[in-house]
Amino acid sequence: MLELIQNYFFLPVYFIALAVSIFHYKKYFDTALRYFPLIIAYTFFNELLGNFIRYNENFAFFPKTTNSNQIIYNIYIVIFFSYFFSTFYTLISNKIFKVIIGIASFITLLSYIINSFYQNPLKSDLIYSNAIGSWTLLICCTLYFLGLKPSFQWQSDKYNLMVWIAFGLIVFYLFFPHLFLVGYSRLDLWEKYNLRTILKILIVIMYTFFCIGFIISRRRAFR
Repeated sequence: MLELIQNYFFLPVYFIALAVSIFHYKKYFDTALRYFPLIIAYTFFNELLGNFIRYNENFAFFPKTTNSNQIIYNIYIVIFFSYFFSTFYTLISNKIFKVIIGIASFITLLSYIINSFYQNPLKSDLIYSNAIGSWTLLICCTLYFLGLKPSFQWQSDKYNLMVWIAFGLIVFYLFFPHLFLVGYSRLDLWEKYNLRTILKILIVIMYTFFCIGFIISRRRAFR
């Protein structure tokens, strides 16, 4: 039982975030985040499916393959990144920032195509593309906050849902690519320092930021 909790303590946070996002949906149903609950739901069910595949030896998506679940995560991360690239592009009004996001997004998506020639997306995480996508998302978050200046004031902008979403993304994706690169190149360090658990803790922190945003945000503060 203890092992089950240690391995899957992060899963309930997806469901909680989904429930909270739906409950407070009226605050942002007509904003750039109107499809965000679908992304959270997709994340939750993708994790459930991924774990089902991992521990079901008789299941495989394609004939003559192992029960690898990497393909569903590779598809998921591309959709996740694309959603947020599009969201930040919509919210940011600065034309130069939009160009930067557009170029960075194109490079990221192109990197997934190129990376697929060197790593089999059916059996392996596309490590380098995930790193590029993470850095692009951090750029998007940074440009979003720069776009809020000089009128940004914490007293009022703490009620802006997008601020909490951006904070959550920054906390997770500041570390995510480095942890994965270590796991790919130095498996001994990945296991020695239990970096998988650290990654799960970062997921919980990110979605906690999301939930705080859903709860305290105000419709008029969104921008």
